[in-house]
Amino acid sequence: MLTAVLARQAAAAVGVETAAARLIYQLRSSDHITDALVCLHWLRIPERIEYKIALLTYKVMNGMAFVRVADLPGRRALCSAVTNRLTVPAVKLSTMGSRAFSVSSPQTWNQLPEEITSATSLSTFQRHLKTFLFRKSFPDIIADRHFSGPCGNLNYLGHSKKIMLD
Repeated sequence: MLTAVLARQAAAAVGVETAAARLIYQLRSSDHITDALVCLHWLRIPERIEYKIALLTYKVMNGMAFVRVADLPGRRALCSAVTNRLTVPAVKLSTMGSRAFSVSSPQTWNQLPEEITSATSLSTFQRHLKTFLFRKSFPDIIADRHFSGPCGNLNYLGHSKKIMLD
């Protein structure tokens, strides 16, 4: 699963993401890629992995996806019904145990703010989660509602692209 991605594979994914952004904006290898990623509103690879784990956890907890009971602590394993936090099981193997979905899922879930985990619809959850992870991925970017930032300086197929954040 995504949590077991090796460093070498993650580096390859970063390379693909970087190459795609450079291709879209026709950037040289010496140009900074952060502005292009921001304008495309793409998450960096670690945050993309967190997004996938959190999304699957949300779907399982709301009956939208099937996962074996052994793979995810269900609602009966919540630390508190009020806070919607999951119990993180003990890990026996430090190398692979923390990468298991049954461990990484509650860890990822518990790091999310309550307003995200308590979303009432999938689309609301996805929108708030991506905004949260985007701000985590690019903490130096001021993310107000009508942010255009560096996008005015980059041309996407001859047109400048502006982004809107929730």
